[in-house]
Amino acid sequence: MAGNGGLLRSSIPNQITVARLASVPLLMFFILWDSPVGRIIGVVLFFLAAISDAVDGYLARSFKQTSVFGKFADPIADKLLIVGALVCLVQLHELDAVWVMIIIAREFLVTGLRILAIAEGQVITASLLGKLKTISHVVLVLAILVGRSFAIGPWIVIAKDAALALALVLTIVSGVEYFVRCRKLFA
Repeated sequence: MAGNGGLLRSSIPNQITVARLASVPLLMFFILWDSPVGRIIGVVLFFLAAISDAVDGYLARSFKQTSVFGKFADPIADKLLIVGALVCLVQLHELDAVWVMIIIAREFLVTGLRILAIAEGQVITASLLGKLKTISHVVLVLAILVGRSFAIGPWIVIAKDAALALALVLTIVSGVEYFVRCRKLFA
């Protein structure tokens, strides 16, 4: 299907993105599976999926294999990975639903803003704050998953709380930054 304008081009970066998308239900299963083995597999799977985001982007740029499919699917895969893990952590009483809803609401609002920009013929690229926000979400999920999986000690609670505070601040600040950058769309 390589001749269809790049939508489903079978490149390694796109295959990595599809694998990340496909891993989300499996990841959720392992996070929710109440066993030591399930927890460890959940940590490893989440870590690999999170790292794959950087890998597929690097490969796409390095080998000039960027595609329309990749530009669309990659951010969706990232959001589903984080949201899937966060929803599981709410179900496990590791996070309060209100904090997760703030994160999810920001993702919907910024995605809606990007759709509006596309309708106006503009592209909103990821900002540094947006990238830092994503990293903070990965750190938050990893801190909680590692704390559930390994006897690390009481400092993990402090790490979890600090990661949550940082994730929330970056979620809000980066969301506001996107809307300030794109205020002309509302004029």
